[in-house]
Amino acid sequence: MTYYDKNALKLSHALLKERVKQGDIAVDATAGRGRDTLLLSELVGNEGKVYAFDIQEDAIRSTRELLTEHNRKNVSLYCESHHKMAEYVKKANAVVFNFGFLPGGNHEIYSRGDTSTKAIEAALSILADDGVISICSYYGGDTGFEERDALLTYLENLDSKQYTVMLHSFHNRKKCPPLFIVIEKNH
Repeated sequence: MTYYDKNALKLSHALLKERVKQGDIAVDATAGRGRDTLLLSELVGNEGKVYAFDIQEDAIRSTRELLTEHNRKNVSLYCESHHKMAEYVKKANAVVFNFGFLPGGNHEIYSRGDTSTKAIEAALSILADDGVISICSYYGGDTGFEERDALLTYLENLDSKQYTVMLHSFHNRKKCPPLFIVIEKNH
């Protein structure tokens, strides 16, 4: 695999294609425009289940339209904060986050460090043994640095006996390229 043509989202999708299997339970914690939800839905197949969350009705509507267009019926959508996912999901093999703001949406609505770290905590509480969490952190602009710093501080303090945290950074790319973070639950 080469990395020169990759970005955080492509790396996330490659990881998900490798790790998510038919019959799995997956969570798209930030549904956005539904692309990750659709991918997860296809990967888990009809035997699996996907739960997708977003606080913006616009995101839920976009995701629903994309799933309908692709005739995907194994997804439950919630207009709810991702930090409440454990109230809806008991166990998941994979959880996906894209932190930042809704593409093409209102840039005054964005994810924040306090709720994002709570959301990761919720994801860890439902993560199956050998489960994986994929995080793309779009931290540029006026708002994302606080969240990025909160995430990195939280993640570096996770128990290394329970979790492996990998941070991928496109270090020589300009203008705050998104970070790709993987958390694996050790068994």
